[in-house]
Amino acid sequence: MAIEPDPHLSMVRPVSPRSPEGCEECLRLGSPWVHLRLCLTCGHVGCCDSSPLKHARAHAYVEQHPIVEPMEPGENWRWCYAHEAPA
Repeated sequence: MAIEPDPHLSMVRPVSPRSPEGCEECLRLGSPWVHLRLCLTCGHVGCCDSSPLKHARAHAYVEQHPIVEPMEPGENWRWCYAHEAPA
């Protein structure tokens, strides 16, 4: 049985972080974050689900941009919020 690739991978674009210094919303609010996630559709930088405000997940649902990757050095993976699975 072959594993089907995530259909949302077609939304992945070459992006640069819009706010490489941190989570866009947390920076505006003065809120802390734990880890950062990069939206692979538009370059939005949001905080992870371990962060108090979970901006990466909120962005994924509001904008319908489900695929993210970590902005942590040495980490190389992708996550699909729509499928709650690696992408």
